[in-house]
Amino acid sequence: MMGRFILGSASVAILFFLVSPTFFIVPMSFSASEFLSFPPESWSLRWHEEFMESVQWRDAIRVSLLVAVANVAVSVTLGTMAAYGLLNARSKMCGHLFAALLTPMIFPVILLAVGSFYLYAKIGLLNSILGLVLAHACLSIPIVMILMLAALKDFDFNQERAARVLGATRLKAFFTITFPQIRFATISASLFAFLTSFDEVVISIFISGGENTTLTKRMFTALRDIMEPTVAAISTWVLLLTCVVLIVAQLLAHRPRR
Repeated sequence: MMGRFILGSASVAILFFLVSPTFFIVPMSFSASEFLSFPPESWSLRWHEEFMESVQWRDAIRVSLLVAVANVAVSVTLGTMAAYGLLNARSKMCGHLFAALLTPMIFPVILLAVGSFYLYAKIGLLNSILGLVLAHACLSIPIVMILMLAALKDFDFNQERAARVLGATRLKAFFTITFPQIRFATISASLFAFLTSFDEVVISIFISGGENTTLTKRMFTALRDIMEPTVAAISTWVLLLTCVVLIVAQLLAHRPRR
């Protein structure tokens, strides 16, 4: 009994520590002050309105959304293919390949950002949408692969083999037999891939710029240069979007079990 109480108390304390920054950011976004301050001396929607009316912020959101959606298409396709191949391949190299595909999650993101910067500088992909999508996909593919591996492990591949015996190609058997049974896991993986790209800041600082500046880089620049509460207002909206997407992903992840 005492052990459960200690474990529960520790879990609550860790959760409170993780979400505590929101207790400062959200109130500051409704401040009428010219600078970030807590607690706000007066309340206003000024900074939310300025965010909505700013062309620069809207362009940054457009770039981030475009990159995130393209990243979903790339990472979900490649991540699902990797998971499917690892489960169906009969090779001793699968374990090594799985570890290699996980390296972007293991290594510090700054290493990937620096490497991408020097590579893109040589091949002309700096400050481009394609470069951002490819770099973000490196971070998203391992997440998608892990989620799809969990979904495919519960799938009976004998159903797909039966379809192939009856004349269906492997591709047709996958889309008609396998995919409908893992579609909710695919949607959940897509949402996590979207968040991974939309919230990514380190890689964006290195390789995005000009008219293709992402929202996270513009927020970082605004915090470094002017420290105005507009960044807090944007953070509040991003936090709301993240919470909604995570809730939807959790609901979809548990739907097949019910």
